[in-house]
Amino acid sequence: MKHAFVTGAGGFLGRHVVAELQAHGLRVSALAHSPDSAAWLRGQGIETLQGELTDHALLSRALSTRPDMVFHLAASTSLWRAERHQQQHINVEGTSALLNAAMQAGIPRLVYTSSISVYGLVDQVPINESMPRLGRHGPIHYAQTKAEAEARVLAAAQAGRIQAAVLQPAHLLGPGDRHNWSRLARMIAAGRLPGAPPGRGCFADVREVASAHLRAALHPAAARCWVLGGVEADFMELCVEFAKAINVAPPRWRLPSGVLYLHAWLAESRAAIRNREPEITREGVAISCHRMRVDDRRAREELGYQHTPLRNLAAATVSWLRASNTLS
Repeated sequence: MKHAFVTGAGGFLGRHVVAELQAHGLRVSALAHSPDSAAWLRGQGIETLQGELTDHALLSRALSTRPDMVFHLAASTSLWRAERHQQQHINVEGTSALLNAAMQAGIPRLVYTSSISVYGLVDQVPINESMPRLGRHGPIHYAQTKAEAEARVLAAAQAGRIQAAVLQPAHLLGPGDRHNWSRLARMIAAGRLPGAPPGRGCFADVREVASAHLRAALHPAAARCWVLGGVEADFMELCVEFAKAINVAPPRWRLPSGVLYLHAWLAESRAAIRNREPEITREGVAISCHRMRVDDRRAREELGYQHTPLRNLAAATVSWLRASNTLS
């Protein structure tokens, strides 16, 4: 039985990756940051250590059995400027710590979950793996940290120190989404979304992305990146599909970017006083106002990656939100 070690296993994508690995007969062990995630993982029969990603002794202990593959999904996805220091610590320093521990342990294969954001806010031009990582110098801190961490993983792989697969998902949707684009569904259900953002996104099915992780782990390339796109749609289209699934009226118009930036600035100002993450941020507005296009032919041809129709994806997300009593 092959052994896979997973960081971020208790998160949105992580839970789907764990399920995919178990469904294919792999033994899974994990590192969890929070007690809740650790408890959930142990409930799934997964050997779990709880602690910090930058704890070198803990990582050495976790990798002492020399797993056949390591999946590194743990990351801070926050778009709130107040959390930049912590995000740098987790996304860059944490990745470096795990990468070094994996190389020292002689791990044969590392699968790193990067992000489509590493390419920056590229408008209209289809993003593919040959493009420069402009996100490293762009306005989104999350993109900066993911691009820096990805560069370190690829440098180690290209130097022959480890074999690495790098996956770059677009906007994730699907069952289990508590904090990402499902926020739009919850706002629509509560009647708190007067209009849709003016941008265009690319929406990936979290279940397909999880399947791509295992296929990438088994791919023979020593250093390879795959963009994982999805259905391209205006945010208004996504809101309409959410509204249909919820059975409420959709937003009536697209909100101008200036209105959204003002709302985000006010929300961040209140959040600074309350020390609580705002529902909307300026970095989030920047993402939802740009018009993304993605060319993921490499993943579709090499990993058998597939897109899920937006209506099905929105319905699955809303169905899970209802079942988990988190829709409103």
